[in-house]
Amino acid sequence: MIPGFIFATGIENSAPTVADGKVRMDELEKCGHYRHWRTDFDLVQEMGIVVLRYGPPLHRTFLGVDHYDWSFADETFNDLKQRDLVPIVDLCHFGVPDWVGNFQNPDFPKLFAAYAHAFAKRFPWVQLYTPINEMFICAEFSALYGWWNEQQRSDRAFVTALKHLVSANVMAMHAILDVRPDALFIQSESSEYYHAENPRAIRPAELSNAKRFLSLDLNYGRRVDSEMYEYLMDNGMKREEYRALLKNNLKHHCIMGNDYYVTNEHRVAADGTTVGSGEIFGYAVITHQYHDRYRLPVMHTETNLCQGPRGDEAVNWLRKQWANVLRVRNDGVPIVGFTWYSLTDQVDWDTALRENNGHVNQLGLFDLERRIRPVGEVYRRLIEDWLEVLPTQSVCLQVPIIMPSEYEFDWCKNRRRQAFQSNKAKKALKLS
Repeated sequence: MIPGFIFATGIENSAPTVADGKVRMDELEKCGHYRHWRTDFDLVQEMGIVVLRYGPPLHRTFLGVDHYDWSFADETFNDLKQRDLVPIVDLCHFGVPDWVGNFQNPDFPKLFAAYAHAFAKRFPWVQLYTPINEMFICAEFSALYGWWNEQQRSDRAFVTALKHLVSANVMAMHAILDVRPDALFIQSESSEYYHAENPRAIRPAELSNAKRFLSLDLNYGRRVDSEMYEYLMDNGMKREEYRALLKNNLKHHCIMGNDYYVTNEHRVAADGTTVGSGEIFGYAVITHQYHDRYRLPVMHTETNLCQGPRGDEAVNWLRKQWANVLRVRNDGVPIVGFTWYSLTDQVDWDTALRENNGHVNQLGLFDLERRIRPVGEVYRRLIEDWLEVLPTQSVCLQVPIIMPSEYEFDWCKNRRRQAFQSNKAKKALKLS
């Protein structure tokens, strides 16, 4: 088992479509991972990291109903298993296969749950999952801002996308648990905050600060605020859909992964329009807000900053984020991990993947030539310095992660058997 605190990175696998679905913004392709995946896994190990946010390309793997191409996933995941690296499997990252269409498709939840079940059966040794990455951001960018996928701009389209994303995520968790009863789910949702720039902006800021919780409220079976309930009902969610989500509480299998970037805080004008405010509260303050609401273990699942002209901007941001993580931990919030996202530089995130320009964004621990960046050097030293210290601060606060090499051990089989019986008993109790 992994002792103590989780230090992680990720390999960026965003794949939304733009230009009315004609262009696929495949970050695994743009960043060279299809060609250099063995080297990328070498780099993860060189960093001293054993946990990797990673997933197969959904659009290349899920080819139709009950039709899958596992060739790339077989190569990469079997290699991860041999290396004894623990993946947090990212099954859907901002895009769906062309044949599914987009997040307005009401069949998406059932289709995606079937895919999740098929993946879990093929790779039963995998324990950690982020079924759908950043559900709120995906719905917002696709159906409210009109940037990706369906490229719509309405509250009704947003609510439709959001309810389909959350339903798919919940159904996928159930499907995975049917195969791997001790699976753990790390949500990885963007942690946002909206600041009113004047007294007339207080009301729209309050509404935005309520809306930011919708995806996690629905995912965790928490009743939404009254105004958000009216918002959902007014924009196409049916009462039976809402009630069904309230009944699917899987919090006992969940870690609240939250992402924080310098773009996560916003300034709100009186007319409701927003602009980026930069860091005002910071990760620690906003994470307390989310933890107070959901009372779950927390993991910082994404952050980065461009290296910048001085060359130390990303390093300073890493140190600031780490200081915030320690602050959260010292304040008594059960925070279990930290992630610099991603392993390598990314491409075209300077336009939020809206434009296919091929612009390299210096956000990685390594550049696209697989040369380590200053932030990579500092993160490696940070891991070395803190890896042995943090577990001694809280022996009780350890995530029960089973290493791939331990999957066939008798004690692991017994644990899965006990988890299966426990899940079965909870289902029976719910039905009675």
